[in-house]
Amino acid sequence: MNTFSFTPAVATLTYERVVEQIEKAITSGSLVPGDHLPSERELMVQFSVSRPTIREALRVLQAMGLVESKPGGRGGPKVLEPSPATLARSFTTMARMDSLSMHDLVPFRLVLDSAACRLAAALHTPEQLQRMQSGIERMEAAVGTDAQAFARADVEFHEAVWEASGNALVSLCGQAVSGAIFELITQQLKESSDSERTEADSATLDRGIFEAIAARDSLSAGRLAREAIYNRYRALLPADAVAGLDALRL
Repeated sequence: MNTFSFTPAVATLTYERVVEQIEKAITSGSLVPGDHLPSERELMVQFSVSRPTIREALRVLQAMGLVESKPGGRGGPKVLEPSPATLARSFTTMARMDSLSMHDLVPFRLVLDSAACRLAAALHTPEQLQRMQSGIERMEAAVGTDAQAFARADVEFHEAVWEASGNALVSLCGQAVSGAIFELITQQLKESSDSERTEADSATLDRGIFEAIAARDSLSAGRLAREAIYNRYRALLPADAVAGLDALRL
C-alpha cells in the first residue's frame, strides 16, 4: 500500500482541485501505474470533501484515462499505464464535432505519414513488413465491395507503418489520430462520385509506398507518402488550406 497522502481541497470548484492533486501525483511519479488510490471514504477524509465531489473527480480522472475503477475490486481506483487511447478518443470526438477540420487533419497527416514512412523504410522488421502487406492486400480486396472494410484496412496499413518507424512519438500521434483518419476516409468515400475509383487509386498509392518501404528507399517512401495525402485530399480543402499543403508537399 502506498503512503502518498493528499491535502484538503479548497471550496471553489472542489472536484477540479481534487483532480489536479491526483493528476499531479501521477505525473510526478508519486503514484505509478498499478498503484491504487485510497478508498472513497479515505479520499473524502484526506480532501475534506463530500462523497459526490470525490465521485465526480474520479469520473473525470477515468475520462482522462488516468485511473480505472472496477466494482468490487480490491483497493481504490487503479492508476493506469499511459495510453494513446484517450488521446485518440479526443481527436475523433473533436473531428466529429468539427473542432478539428480537414484543414487541420490533412496537413498534420501529410507531415506525420511522410516522416513515418521514411523511418519505416530504414527500420522495419520482417514482421512489420508483413503487417503492412496484409493491410494493403485487404485494401485491394475491399475495393468496390466494402467501404468500411477498405477504410479499416487503410488505417491498419498506416498503423503498421507508424509502429515500424521505431519512434514512440510518431507511433503515439499516429494511433491518436487513427480514429479521426478513419472518419476522414469514410467521409471522403461517401462524398466521392466514383467511390470505387477513389478506393482503387488510394490502394495503388499505398501499394507504391509499401514497395518503397520494402526496398528500404526512405526518400521515395517519404515522397510517395506526401503525394498520396496531397492527391487524395487536395480537392476537399479550401483554397487557403491548399496553399499550406503545397508548402508541405515539397
